[in-house]
Amino acid sequence: MNSKELLQKSIVENMSEAVMVIGFDGAISFANPAAEEMLGFSEDGLAGKKFAALFFDDPANDGFSQAVLDAVYERNVKHQSLVVYHRKDRAINLRVTSSYLHEGKERIGIIIVMSDLTELTDTRDALRRFLSDDIVKQLFDTPEGMKVGGKKQVLTVMMSDLRGFTAMSERLDPADLVLMLNHYLGEMTEVIQENRGTIIEFIGDGIMAIFGAPEPTQTHATDAVVAALCMQERMEEINRWNKEHDLPVLEMGIGLNTGEVIVGNLGSEKRTKYGVVGSNVNLCGRIESYTVGGQILIPSSTSSMIDAKLEIAKKMTVYPKGAKGELELSQVTGIGEPYDIHVQMSDSILQQLDVSIPVGFFKLEGKHEIARKYYGGITAVSRDGACLESDTKLEVYDNIQIDAGGRLFCKVTDVKDGGYILQYTSVPTGYAAWLKEVRKA
Repeated sequence: MNSKELLQKSIVENMSEAVMVIGFDGAISFANPAAEEMLGFSEDGLAGKKFAALFFDDPANDGFSQAVLDAVYERNVKHQSLVVYHRKDRAINLRVTSSYLHEGKERIGIIIVMSDLTELTDTRDALRRFLSDDIVKQLFDTPEGMKVGGKKQVLTVMMSDLRGFTAMSERLDPADLVLMLNHYLGEMTEVIQENRGTIIEFIGDGIMAIFGAPEPTQTHATDAVVAALCMQERMEEINRWNKEHDLPVLEMGIGLNTGEVIVGNLGSEKRTKYGVVGSNVNLCGRIESYTVGGQILIPSSTSSMIDAKLEIAKKMTVYPKGAKGELELSQVTGIGEPYDIHVQMSDSILQQLDVSIPVGFFKLEGKHEIARKYYGGITAVSRDGACLESDTKLEVYDNIQIDAGGRLFCKVTDVKDGGYILQYTSVPTGYAAWLKEVRKA
């Protein structure tokens, strides 16, 4: 054996990948130590034995045997397979790749190279608990998957949020809160991924998702609207489950926005996350903040990209912070063929009270109340709202907190005849008793 052959033999024997050579007579002519260890034959060895005698009588490893046989019988085709190989002590995930052993121009056997992907597969499975399948696929299967960097792309951003969850979390047992939240997020995740959405992150009870990345699509706006409608449909099932487990009824608002963003692996070499940034992401958050429970709001940038007929309950003009000028939003309640999905918000009819109920309230900035207390009177109530009269000037979409058997959170949805129409976003447990008591007075 010359020096070149010795070097080649040394390299192969010291490779971490398993290498096995099988002649066309079915005999194993060579196996490096990694192959013997990987396949569980380190004590007995593999060289000189018939492949069929070692593996054909083991039905648990039919997949592995077939991967090798395919390479032996189809000599003009290069093969690569992912199989589960069962050793005596454990099962491992193997990538099996075949090529040809030549002597001059003649093919005299098959070279089988095997890599143990068990650890990598376990890592993928673990990451799927935290990232969507599309993101995990991009991280592992593309050359740029792990690189820090982003690119400009037009896609649709979704943000959803539970109404009144912060106040709800203060009165629920932590175990019940986690149970309820995990069930809700699990159901929403399923719907989003079924409609080609990619979940970027959970922010408490909020969900941020994108449509159109990492896999680009031409239907990202439609996919997002269909997903949003399906999510609102699923809330009925979620609340049925909540009632069976003595948990509160939940209501969710969803905002969508379509536009150019920067998407990719953001952060540093030490810590990165797949995400999106840009003014259109921020605008989506503003749009979601205008929603009440059960609503889906979209701008014209989203609706203009949808070919199917949209069912619009109403339109509204808003002035989002940070945006240039006004923005018209549409409340979507359905989409026509071929999807044919329709959801309806339950009607809430205000009943006039005989006597106005005096209340104190605070304006809210984000989730924080402004210290000054204001005063007014409730003149009408419904199942989930009220009419408030006050000398204090309020704007449509302002959030307020009223002292009403606890902290009653509301959003101003309209102004009629000098009164502010309120939609409740979180109702305290003492509200019903408080309302009954003050109506008696």
